[in-house]
Amino acid sequence: MKRSTDRLLTTHVGSLARPEGQLALLFAKERGEDYDTGEFETSTRQAVDDIVAGQINAGIDIVCDGEQGKSSFLTYITERLEGFSPCEEQGEDLWVDSRETLAFPEFYDAHRKAREGLIAQPVKLACTGPVTYVGHEILQREIDNVKAAATKHGVEEAFMTAVSPSDVEGQQSNTFYSSDEEYLYAIADAMHEEYKAIVDSGLILQIDDPRLLTYYIASPDLTVEDCRKWAEVRVEALNHALKGLTIDRVRFHTCYGINIGPRVHEMNLADIVDIMLKVTAGAYLFEAGNPRHEHEWKVWENVTLPEGKVLVPGVISHSTPLVEHPELIAQRLVRFSNIVGKENVMAGSDCGFASFAATEQEIHPSIVWAKFANLAEGARIASEELW
Repeated sequence: MKRSTDRLLTTHVGSLARPEGQLALLFAKERGEDYDTGEFETSTRQAVDDIVAGQINAGIDIVCDGEQGKSSFLTYITERLEGFSPCEEQGEDLWVDSRETLAFPEFYDAHRKAREGLIAQPVKLACTGPVTYVGHEILQREIDNVKAAATKHGVEEAFMTAVSPSDVEGQQSNTFYSSDEEYLYAIADAMHEEYKAIVDSGLILQIDDPRLLTYYIASPDLTVEDCRKWAEVRVEALNHALKGLTIDRVRFHTCYGINIGPRVHEMNLADIVDIMLKVTAGAYLFEAGNPRHEHEWKVWENVTLPEGKVLVPGVISHSTPLVEHPELIAQRLVRFSNIVGKENVMAGSDCGFASFAATEQEIHPSIVWAKFANLAEGARIASEELW
């Protein structure tokens, strides 16, 4: 994993808007409608090439495929795992009976209604048999696509996202395994195959694990301590899934699962940071740019960053269309650098900008590119000051 040795490097969390033609194919695929698989593969390759070029042009150093072949960072995995069958039960949903929706029911009810019909809802699944990984062919195509684009556009380092075992567990209920923990570790064993293939390909693996934080929001009956105990088990399972992989080829991302909203009832970073740092990863990506969490840079004054680890704080946000000023971005980066060391900091984003291909694009793509350009400029300004 590249580090900020002579300047602050830039990256982001992963998901970016898909072009209209690609969206149409993704929707048809998710609805179970007929679609041309050859056209889909060609469209995906072109979308990945274009999105990699866009990131480079905007000044992003560590790029990815923008999740162009996925309709969602979360639901993509259902076609790569076996052991699940359709059911009626819904997985965890932050828009139903969470701390936020109970506090602001009118706002979130309007938000939910606005989302309805924008994208086909994925089939609800439950675990009804042994969980096994069968997505090798699809995964290899995705790896080939981003590596080809990276070579073409002179990218020095690229990453690929993969969902955490905990988030798979949260979306698909268990009716097969004897306990939640047995189910969780079965998922971890299956996901290890995806994680290992990404690392073995030469790409950086990014684990996306919003549930580490959203479990608290979604569980209004539980205390912070209850959620910490729950999180300890999930981190142990993730580390089991990462066993044998080179730590500095893995980065870990967590967030709060809500883009636009009051976001009053989210877990404080100070309440979970020690558990997050137990993940066997070389870098940690977290929200630090939006008004709800920007103040938490001070948490790191009282936390010892383990030797060799990197922080990738979000210094641009997915929760506002305001384009952050480069000087503000630079100030945020200098704060973190002064605490943990400039070589241990990389400039990132709070979260993805199209985590669910159509329903989460509150921030127009044209604004995202402007944010990226200012991210690069802010990193340049901070680097001049720090070096």
